[in-house]
Amino acid sequence: MYAFFEEAGKFMAGRIMSEAESSAQVELDSGKRVKVKSAYLLLKFDKPSPAVLMSEAAALSQSIELELAYECASDEEFGFGDLAKDYFSANASTTEQVAALLRLHEAPHYFRRGSAKGRFRKAPAEIVQQALLAIEKKKQIQAQIDAWSAELMAGSCPAPIREQLYKILFRPDKNTPEYKAVVEASKSSQTAPLDLLQNAGAIASAWDFHWQRFLFDLFPKGTGFPPLQAPAIQDELPLAPVQAFSIDDSHTTEIDDALSLQGLGTGTVTVGIHIAAPGLALTPGSPIDQLGRARLSTVYMPGYKITMLPDSVVQTYTLIEGRDCPAVSLYVTFSEDTLEVQKTETRLERVPILVNLRHDQLDDRITREWLEGEDSSDHADVPVSRATLAFYWRLAQTLKARREVVRGKPENFNRPDYSFKLDRASNDAPPTGEETVLIGTRKRGAPLDLMVAEAMILANSTWGQWMAQLGVPGIYRSQASLAPGVKVRMGTKALPHAGIGVPSYAWSTSPLRRYTDLVNQWQIIACAKHGATAALAAPFKPKDAELFSIISGFDAAYSAYNSVQSSMERYWTLRHVQQQSMDELDASLVKEMGGGSWLVRADTLPLMFSVMGAQGLARGAHVRVKLGEIDLMALDVSGTVIAHLDADNPVDSDAEEAEEDDVLPAGPVTIAVDLQDSTQSHEN
Repeated sequence: MYAFFEEAGKFMAGRIMSEAESSAQVELDSGKRVKVKSAYLLLKFDKPSPAVLMSEAAALSQSIELELAYECASDEEFGFGDLAKDYFSANASTTEQVAALLRLHEAPHYFRRGSAKGRFRKAPAEIVQQALLAIEKKKQIQAQIDAWSAELMAGSCPAPIREQLYKILFRPDKNTPEYKAVVEASKSSQTAPLDLLQNAGAIASAWDFHWQRFLFDLFPKGTGFPPLQAPAIQDELPLAPVQAFSIDDSHTTEIDDALSLQGLGTGTVTVGIHIAAPGLALTPGSPIDQLGRARLSTVYMPGYKITMLPDSVVQTYTLIEGRDCPAVSLYVTFSEDTLEVQKTETRLERVPILVNLRHDQLDDRITREWLEGEDSSDHADVPVSRATLAFYWRLAQTLKARREVVRGKPENFNRPDYSFKLDRASNDAPPTGEETVLIGTRKRGAPLDLMVAEAMILANSTWGQWMAQLGVPGIYRSQASLAPGVKVRMGTKALPHAGIGVPSYAWSTSPLRRYTDLVNQWQIIACAKHGATAALAAPFKPKDAELFSIISGFDAAYSAYNSVQSSMERYWTLRHVQQQSMDELDASLVKEMGGGSWLVRADTLPLMFSVMGAQGLARGAHVRVKLGEIDLMALDVSGTVIAHLDADNPVDSDAEEAEEDDVLPAGPVTIAVDLQDSTQSHEN
């Protein structure tokens, strides 16, 4: 005797070995014996064998038309055997009865479970109709998925997938048919999703891929600004008795800072550090402030930038030459001989801007030799006197040396800064990725660069300490020590910055480009206006939740923007290598990566990449590398060492110091399309 029964939602059949009042012992074809409760025994039969029964019933069940079965079934609760007799015949066989049960069980939209195992009730007609419509819709969606999948594999990208391309790749809704079509096509063609979409023409170019991904991640609503008018500064500001000059590169439009000098040759000199003052006109919570807080910083990349504030606003407050510009000015009085600080003062005023110097046009003339008198060239076209610039050069070197004493070791400027120039008519629109790129070098610590850098450090440190003395909170950057792994952090307390060598450091000198600087400027303005009572008048109070929110948002945005800049610079560096047909580069070993691979830094380009063939060499060794194929989609290139240029080269101490921060700025693209498990993300 055999038994047909339900066990854990599955239907099985086997030989009855023994039977009691409430249960039976049943042996399956596998030899396994199970105890089955009587309520779960649905049929007892002599033939056919269990294996034949299950096979024949499964096949027969698919021939049962659900619509007809629904019409045949009783309106009251019924058993599966009752339906078999109504559907097949009054003498329905065991196979037919089991087939009916299997069909009833797999059609919950037609039949609901009844009061006991094997019993059912007809679903209401309106529910059946809704379920059938849903099933039909699901079939249509699957047909659409199949069609789109076929198109992708044939090398064509359907418009709906193209429209959602970056969402599918990086932030997918895994229930959408577009996503499912990409996954299905990837599985069927055994092609990675990115390669599949690229082959289907969904990605116009490697540059377009990186640019569109950047917009998708950080500017989903676009990079434009709504029309807004910059408010005028209402304060009656006195005119400063100085002639100030700024130092920036030729592409800078957000001129935040300028310098002036008074008293040269008198024994006491006053250095003026003048910062553009949008904080005198903009107020927290205003429409323009909301724009700045949404972006938090200007985004820079070769050949293009996306400003934090609209250009019309920037031009209202920028320190452009030929104007008397509102500014927050820090005056630091020094002994001309010893360069010891005698006093500091902050004023809100209008500052005459004599000229906007451009260091990329002047670096080759305003040199150390010229400033120190070793070069007697006239340079009459430089509108700032040699004496003024020479004093700033002496001051910058002194301030740097004093910081290095606190820092505990000198700052190394062994590697140059690289500049990227794209051959294009205008920088008003994003590049296309096909422009010719020129990469130039500029030695870090060049005189004009150092003058500005030290002046800004002086201002940021002085204002940071001043706010702390008055009990006015600000946004500070601090670093507890130079020990490995100790990172720069942002907070509201005036803590030392070991990396710079100052007792506190509050970004305040770029209010047109960084939102933290605008916030700090509001606080500094309160200090300048109210003095000892500034804490009561400042827009942000101690332990203000808004400050912590701004810090958190800025940290995330600034990190993302820096990553974008690194990736874009890497793209243009690799394009430069292609355009110049470079197949070999000289480089230095930076870090052993394992598996015989080393990370190297190119000598003449801002490029780090992995190489093989450097076994047995030490960090800092100088090698020549044969480059492999460049992958602009992954921003990747690798190489093989073909020559060791200086076997006795010592370890590069600068590389040792910078190793922690010099991470390869790009690599294989991370996408969210998962070919293994639709419930988990996957990184390729």
